[in-house]
Amino acid sequence: MSLMKSLTKVAAGVMVAKGIGAVMNNRQQTSQTPTSGSSGGGLLGSLLGNNTGGTGGGMSQTLGRALGGGSGQSGGGLGGLLDSLSGKSGGTTGSGGGIGGMLTGLLGGAAAGGAATGLAQKGAQESNNATFGDLFNDSIANGGEPTVAPTVEQNAVAGLMLRAMIQAAKSDGHIDDAEKQRLLGHLGDDLDDDERQFIRDQMAAPVNAQGLAAEVPEGMESQVYLMSLLAIDFDSEAEARYLNDLATAMKLDRAAVNQIHEKAGVMPLYNQD
Repeated sequence: MSLMKSLTKVAAGVMVAKGIGAVMNNRQQTSQTPTSGSSGGGLLGSLLGNNTGGTGGGMSQTLGRALGGGSGQSGGGLGGLLDSLSGKSGGTTGSGGGIGGMLTGLLGGAAAGGAATGLAQKGAQESNNATFGDLFNDSIANGGEPTVAPTVEQNAVAGLMLRAMIQAAKSDGHIDDAEKQRLLGHLGDDLDDDERQFIRDQMAAPVNAQGLAAEVPEGMESQVYLMSLLAIDFDSEAEARYLNDLATAMKLDRAAVNQIHEKAGVMPLYNQD
């Protein structure tokens, strides 16, 4: 299993649990930015109880519909939102100056060095013409590996996004059984030992917004923030404080943060003047 597939399986579980798919579907049907239906601070407001997994047809079909189409469709859904927030566009290559150092930073922690490179190389090819968001949408739509193999860099980015989601889920001081199921319940049995160890390492790592921010490559700050936001319930002071710490450490200003919340259909983190 590539890190891209691992990320999309975790994200799929989060979207089903929290109704993110419904938000994305609403965005594409109405061409309007949704807003939270709750003034009480809950993530996605009134959509919190609207589990998109109950519509039938299996998780892949449900999420494919929610993301605005099936495999190969670009520009929409969560993948399109990730691309719109990125400082990068187009395909990437798995070679070039400094790639080893970048991979170490992206995957971080116990997966650093040669182990990081090994994880990112699994299921990867040297180059492609797809954006990260294209591959993300494709992987979710077909419930497995993307049709186009990711590059080493794209796999490493997926690993970073996975780290960001796990860090955020732990930001209230614990991960309860429901959160573990949300994050890990859709991974299945096809992880190898290295991938399982990577997940275990991230689950065991202390929450450190500043440490994570220090390893985010320039241009990816908004993407990392978005994936962190989607991994939490946003219903506690600790979670709000973590998001503020992460945004501050990544030098995202308050207007940019609130814009991400607006695009995701989540109430703003900061009071709006």
